[in-house]
Amino acid sequence: MNLEHLLFLDIETVAGARHYDDLPERMQQLWVKKASFLTPKRDDLTASELYERAGIYAEFGKIVSIALGYFTRDDGELQLRIKDISRHDEKALLEEFKLLIDSSFNLKTLKLCAHNGKEFDFPYIARRMIINGIKLPDCLNLAGKKPWEIAHIDTMDLWKFGDYKHFTSLDLLAAILDIPTSKDDIDGSQVNEVYYRQNDLERIGHYCKKDVAVLAQVYLKLVQAEPIRQDQIVIL
Repeated sequence: MNLEHLLFLDIETVAGARHYDDLPERMQQLWVKKASFLTPKRDDLTASELYERAGIYAEFGKIVSIALGYFTRDDGELQLRIKDISRHDEKALLEEFKLLIDSSFNLKTLKLCAHNGKEFDFPYIARRMIINGIKLPDCLNLAGKKPWEIAHIDTMDLWKFGDYKHFTSLDLLAAILDIPTSKDDIDGSQVNEVYYRQNDLERIGHYCKKDVAVLAQVYLKLVQAEPIRQDQIVIL
């Protein structure tokens, strides 16, 4: 794999509205149905109390940050350049993401890489684009494609080695592969609180970029390629 054909990405998502009561009545009713499957009845949590979990579902959440990492060469030396697109306006965020994909990468050779991307990041972005009326870039449009034509790489799949019952978090993989953690400030479970209660979108974007740096290092380890040094990582 030519590293310069890869685009590493990670997304951070939150509930689509600050509170359950802020949802339209129709969506409230649909969330009640969804919430009934989320927790054992003995937990006795209401749909309103469970609403903080809504961000993990594309139908009830929204994307507030996408971090992107790509390899390039500076005077012949490999660099990993990482930037984020973080917006309160999700449609503007997704339009900027699509524009960057379409204008900055060779769409014939581009491959997207994420951790658990096939189950979460890739379909979540595609669904939110559909909801926002944005045409899917080819790398996310799977209609009519055969499995080997889908340009997606999932580091969790690489680690599974065919064991489809197994889930391993990016943080655990980083730990066992001796890669510094990105969870030294917040983790994914705190993003909704940081967004709605602290109104700190910049902090979320920074955390998202650190996740992409870890993702790229994990990928290099899994394909048994030479790791990159910290000074080769450029945070934009």
